Amino acid sequence: MWKKWREKYLIEYWNPFYAVLLLAVLSAYYFGLLHTHWAITGELTRWGGSIAEAMGIEVKNWSYFHLLKFSERGIFERVEGVMLIGMFLGALSATLLANRFAFVFPHNPIRIAQALIGGIIAGFGARLGMGCNLASFFTGIPQFSLHAWIFTLLSLLGVYLGVKVITMPFFQGKIELKVGAFCGVAKKRKAKKDTLFLGIIISFLSLGFGVYFFSQGASSLGVASFFGIAFGFIIAKAQVCFTSAFRDLFLFGRNIMA
Repeated sequence: MWKKWREKYLIEYWNPFYAVLLLAVLSAYYFGLLHTHWAITGELTRWGGSIAEAMGIEVKNWSYFHLLKFSERGIFERVEGVMLIGMFLGALSATLLANRFAFVFPHNPIRIAQALIGGIIAGFGARLGMGCNLASFFTGIPQFSLHAWIFTLLSLLGVYLGVKVITMPFFQGKIELKVGAFCGVAKKRKAKKDTLFLGIIISFLSLGFGVYFFSQGASSLGVASFFGIAFGFIIAKAQVCFTSAFRDLFLFGRNIMA
């Protein structure tokens, strides 16, 4: 019975349709309780500012960081910072409980360059647009923001153009054929260790992370951490990504997430 339950709820991916609906409800409550929108790139920019200051670069007087309300408060003193850490813990817990944790590196160096360049472009665009996919879909559009609709439609166009570029022969990796790969000659892979127990430990530590803030009287930070854990867990279990939703629509014709 335990094996069936674990297979269904911990190992198998969740239906993204219901997962996105649940995320939308949670996002609405997150906004209502904490009076801030669910977003990621803004807080990551603050982290970048903190790293720059640690390296001796003064960013406090930059107009952009004033716009982001960058202050002396640390990561563990900001609602967004605590929420983002909670997302990481939630996603890590879900991955470990499903026994899917692994360090995977691309075999083709082109993929590494694509990831670095694409990540820089994505972050740069998100900051110019003053928001990311999450803020657009779960906060901006429900609040009838024209800005969010423009951001979304142009993101759709950008993903379409990106798919056209990525499918060019130059970016395609070469397939290497190895003798004996399907004849039992190839070495057997080592059995992957079950990470269930570690996942349970991380899950309890994640909950303790939120309880700690409540014990310190910082209820808003405690609420933010629990929302972050839920966000990260659901996203990992349903493989939710709006960029890949558009990509899959153009690349594979798979439209359930879109």
